[in-house]
Amino acid sequence: MISWESFQVFAVMLAVTYSTRLAGYFALRNRSFSPRTAAVMEAAPGCVLISVIAPYFASDKPHELIAIFLTLAAATRCSMLVTVLVGVASSGILGYLMR
Repeated sequence: MISWESFQVFAVMLAVTYSTRLAGYFALRNRSFSPRTAAVMEAAPGCVLISVIAPYFASDKPHELIAIFLTLAAATRCSMLVTVLVGVASSGILGYLMR
């Protein structure tokens, strides 16, 4: 069972993350972008995801390396949502089973 403090931290992190998206939407909703700027804005979420995942490539834990390869395999064949779900699920399950 999750503790009350952990739940509160999770809820605050959720609110802060979502508020940054709302602030970006309201600040940029009536603006038009050049094709180059639009390409950068579309690539940004992938860059953030890579910056979170990249340190695990230097891991010495086998379950993390296996999860990375499973995620890369899913990324070549599936949508972003499915790829993220495969990555999270494989990391969690393999981490639990290989401890």
